[in-house]
Amino acid sequence: MPVYNGAATLRQSLEPLLAMRCRGEILEIIVVDDGSNDASAAIAGEAAVTVIESGGRLGPGGARNAGATIAAGDALWFVDADVVVHPDSARVLVEALRSSGAAAVFGSYDDDPPAPNFLSQYKNLVHRYQHSHGAGEVDTFWAGCGAVARQAFADDGGFDADSYPYSSIEDIELGLRLRRRGLRIHLEPALLATHLKVWRLPNLLHTEIWRRAVPWSRLIAAHGWWSGTLNMGHGERLRALLAACTVSALLLAAIGLAPVWPTLLLVVVVAVANGRLFGYFRQRRGTLFAIGGVLYHQLYYLYSAAAFAYCLAAQGGSALRRRWNRWTGAA
Repeated sequence: MPVYNGAATLRQSLEPLLAMRCRGEILEIIVVDDGSNDASAAIAGEAAVTVIESGGRLGPGGARNAGATIAAGDALWFVDADVVVHPDSARVLVEALRSSGAAAVFGSYDDDPPAPNFLSQYKNLVHRYQHSHGAGEVDTFWAGCGAVARQAFADDGGFDADSYPYSSIEDIELGLRLRRRGLRIHLEPALLATHLKVWRLPNLLHTEIWRRAVPWSRLIAAHGWWSGTLNMGHGERLRALLAACTVSALLLAAIGLAPVWPTLLLVVVVAVANGRLFGYFRQRRGTLFAIGGVLYHQLYYLYSAAAFAYCLAAQGGSALRRRWNRWTGAA
């Protein structure tokens, strides 16, 4: 468990893990304090878990790597310091590792986040929706509540802490390396955890654009890596395209450069394409929330697609500059 200034949530996160250790379901709990200036290390010490210092502000990837170096188990279970795993999580995780034969297994947030505001509810419910519909073999990894076979983790060199010195897509990049070695990753939706994070618009947009969409797009562009699972699936790509086309049509219609009827048709198509997500939101939080959630999700598609287009254009521009420099003999 990496922690940086996590005193507000650390006790809650440790509580179910301590109970699992008492029951003999997990071997040890290692908390890696990543340069906190609050009481995180003291709280972990009072809980009688193994506490080590990362040796500086390494970011969660580097902190997890530091903990992995002293771990004794055959499987490394990573849990974030603002995540509270469900009481049966260790048993579910062990069974999933055994039955799937995968080198890595991860779970999902549950659909009951404690933060009551709209964006916190939306973000967690979208995560649960995608993970509950994407069960089975996948092409990525999630370190919020996920485990990797110790040997596989060591063979791949752990998380790339140099490229991702802050919370970003370090777990997704690790998943890519595991898959390229032919190892399997399994998504187990019964492996549940409650997320304590409070999302508000500034931190949500910053995280989703600069910590997720942009580095993820760069990873795809650099490696030519296209996955067909979770939020990279073909359906998600189509819905992102529909969102972009609909907004473009709305703008053209608003300034009189296009008729209104194609826009109305696109709105209907978008509503149908997002029908399952709307039904999920409505079942969990009611009709008004479902309408707001699906509308905000179109914004998510827009900035994710824009980040991807930006990264592709930047990569293409860099490639053209390299070719031009080679042709002209420039440095």
